[in-house]
Amino acid sequence: MVIQKNQQNPWGNFYGPNLGYVMEQYEKYVNGDDPVNLELKELFIKWGSPLSFETNQFQKNTETSSPVLNNAVSIEKVVKVVKLLEAIRSYGHLEANMNPLEMSANDHALLSPDRYELCEEDLKAIPGKAVWTDAPEGVQTAYDAINRLKDVYTTSLAYEFNHVHNIEERTWLTQMVETGSLHRSLSKEGCTSLLKRLTEVEEFEQFLHRTFVGQKRFSIEGLDMLVPILDELISNAVQAGTDTINIGMAHRGRLSVLAHVLGKPYEIIFSEFQHAPNKELVPSEGSIGINYGWSGDVKYHLGAYKQIKDENIARAKVTLANNPSHLEFVDPIVEGYTRAAQEKRTESGLPKQDVNAAMAILIHGDAAFPGEGIVAETLNLNKLNGYQTGGTIHIIANNMIGFTTESRDSRSTKYASDLAKGYEIPIVHVNADDPEACLAAVYIAMEYRKKFKSDFLIDLIGYRRFGHNEMDEPSITQPKLYEKVRKHPTVRELYAKKLESAGVLKSEDIEKINEDVHETLEKAYQKVPGKNVAQAHEIKLPEFVNSGLPELKTAVDKERLLQLNDELVKWPESFHVFPKLKKILERRAKAFSLEGKVEWGLGEALAFASIIEDGTPIRLTGQDSQRGTFAHRHLVLHDVENGESYTTLHGVSNTKASFVVHNSPLSEGSVIGFEYGYNVFAPETLVLWEAQFGDFANAAQVFFDQFIASGRAKWGQKSGLVMLLPHGFEGQGPEHSSGRLERFLQLAAEDSWQVANLTSAAQYFHILRRQADLLKREEVRPLVIMTPKSLLRHSHAVSSIDELSEGGFKPVIEQPGLGHRPEKVKRLVLCSGKIAIDIADKLNTLDGNTDWVHILRVEELYPFPKEIITSIIDRLTSLEEIVWVQEEPQNMGSWLFIDPRLREIAPEGVPVRYIGRRRRQSPAEGDPTIHKKTQERIVTDALTQKVRNQSFVELK
Repeated sequence: MVIQKNQQNPWGNFYGPNLGYVMEQYEKYVNGDDPVNLELKELFIKWGSPLSFETNQFQKNTETSSPVLNNAVSIEKVVKVVKLLEAIRSYGHLEANMNPLEMSANDHALLSPDRYELCEEDLKAIPGKAVWTDAPEGVQTAYDAINRLKDVYTTSLAYEFNHVHNIEERTWLTQMVETGSLHRSLSKEGCTSLLKRLTEVEEFEQFLHRTFVGQKRFSIEGLDMLVPILDELISNAVQAGTDTINIGMAHRGRLSVLAHVLGKPYEIIFSEFQHAPNKELVPSEGSIGINYGWSGDVKYHLGAYKQIKDENIARAKVTLANNPSHLEFVDPIVEGYTRAAQEKRTESGLPKQDVNAAMAILIHGDAAFPGEGIVAETLNLNKLNGYQTGGTIHIIANNMIGFTTESRDSRSTKYASDLAKGYEIPIVHVNADDPEACLAAVYIAMEYRKKFKSDFLIDLIGYRRFGHNEMDEPSITQPKLYEKVRKHPTVRELYAKKLESAGVLKSEDIEKINEDVHETLEKAYQKVPGKNVAQAHEIKLPEFVNSGLPELKTAVDKERLLQLNDELVKWPESFHVFPKLKKILERRAKAFSLEGKVEWGLGEALAFASIIEDGTPIRLTGQDSQRGTFAHRHLVLHDVENGESYTTLHGVSNTKASFVVHNSPLSEGSVIGFEYGYNVFAPETLVLWEAQFGDFANAAQVFFDQFIASGRAKWGQKSGLVMLLPHGFEGQGPEHSSGRLERFLQLAAEDSWQVANLTSAAQYFHILRRQADLLKREEVRPLVIMTPKSLLRHSHAVSSIDELSEGGFKPVIEQPGLGHRPEKVKRLVLCSGKIAIDIADKLNTLDGNTDWVHILRVEELYPFPKEIITSIIDRLTSLEEIVWVQEEPQNMGSWLFIDPRLREIAPEGVPVRYIGRRRRQSPAEGDPTIHKKTQERIVTDALTQKVRNQSFVELK
């Protein structure tokens, strides 16, 4: 296609797809009347016509004696032919036979020679090699070239590659398509196997339709080829040595994928339709793995995994991720699965990644792909250092409708796949009624991934045979479309007819396949125990739920801490640290060794260092997490002379596990999803995600609601993910104040996760170490930490070295200096997080007796430390009131969660009251002066024996 530049031919790489443009410029500058660049004109005259070299090339490569060009053929017509050929390459997809319900007449008006003022006589007079230098054999003339390229670009397969900027990739893709390398003939056994697979898919769906009338199943019918495509992708990957394949998809076609790709037994699926008990149906040594939570989920949201073994190949694992009805939100989770499967974390330093070890397959809906922003967020990860997985195979299961909404109302682009162009992902559109074309699409996708380690998209275009679910009547909203669908034969029928016509199979062979498949389904149905709905009963919770966390040793010997800190502030002699930062780090080391003081950032670094030294890998990501949003972390240093980086934790000796911290893209949803997936697939790893500001987590709310908080109850999916959410009201306005603590507490139940709002470096140190230990235990659960901003360097948040080397995490801390005379205490103040430090600051300014008040910092809000607080209340024999103080508005923060729990444990006759901001729409004030006054009022009221504004406290 492209001639390499040489001394004899100065035009070099300008041939092939660029020849038309080159000839235009030559004509303009040498023969045209327009003002021209004289230097270019002189150069072009010196080089001579590009066509002279092109025809010479033709003469060298042809063994015929046919003339290269005759006098009747002008350069202008050659240029027009080249433009036509490029139009076919670029726009052939617009006239391809991609839609099974609307087959093109193949008139190719856009690609007609008439459009370029060319006739058949002109085309037959121009040698094929003159316009297509690497044309295959049989292309003698331009007429042949045009017909050959139309056959390639306008049939059941159509291609979009022009948006791929890398020349090597685009050239490779073009050669694969134009040489026919992606088309491989199937043997009789291959054809028979493919037909059998299509029969299994069709019969399974029809069996469900007949047997469980009116029940939702979100049928695959109309896109039946999705199953053989997945078969081929998995087989190809396993043959190439991939041992983990992770699949993400929504509910459309999920049951068929579970049954045929994952091997979920038919009888289990049937039992789920009948609400019959099905756990006893799981084969004791079967290949399918199914996880159940205690509250469960509907059958078309469930995932599964299976182990497969190909001949002479090590065992491989295929996983279909659990996914609720939020469609595309599973995408980054599967990417996280895959990255975790690709990395080895058992040695110090960075994890070692092998992209061939695992592969992700994401199946998208045609309405959801352009419609849900999480898709774009996920596509953006595909080339980023901390998130790339060596190429994901994307499949759009394109039935050209979303629920009842037609494509013209669901996207602003021509194709559902157009979003992928912005990420330079090659796209193949394929007609789902052409099975062998679908397999060709798989082949080019997999070969591209192997060679370039990049994403590839297959737009599988079919239809939906029934409504969105099988209780819908689609003709209400699409009467004309479904008139066509009802008359349209299935892909199995079409392929069976094709094989019979070609003499590959006889009609009795086809009928035998049908009978065998139907018999298998009937036998499976007979195994289902009982046809009645199981008797309703209360959900039985696992033993670990509500049993509390085990006592774990999290303290680290002082000598070990000193050694770790010494190593954390060292770097290679040749490394040049930013001078200002160098002083900060040196001061940190001195403060630790001489004063024994540990601030938040150092407490975290020591926790991390001790955790990897104990053999637990760590992965930390977030926006600006290497330095820290508030310039408090500095785990990655940058050389001021050459820009190279150095991770301080990689200098810690005797570590037995990897450590990595990645700055993430400015995306909360895809990143938190990715980290959750990584943690689920690599449960031995301490995975942390940090928001730039806590309220930024709003953009990831679906992941908190549908996966992190409830995934274990629904699917038995364990996670120990840590979420760090900077939180605290400091006059920075509503969007830089609240980590939306109330939302996490609202989802706190059945040991869904831990929620903490900490006030010291030691507390942070111990809770991180506790979480690392919990990763090895059944009691593990996610951890939500409201991390500080101003407290990062606050003197009251600093801890002593002894607090790290002794004791452990404290769910409740009693305010130092108070409570030594419990019989005098009239008011018990409970608070959490930054407001507790504000109260401590205010307490230091008070004169007079403070025996009347005692203050508790509730560091762990969930699980709620009921027993600890109750034991403290029992000491306060003169207690007159219990007050909860917070800086968040009354309808936010902890109050609504804490209120009923405090009332439950309050002594009889002792009221429980609230001090804080009144109920509001927005979390915080925008004016820093108003903020300061309001904050002062809250703190003063908490420490005033008689609250000055009683009516305000009770304000509704």
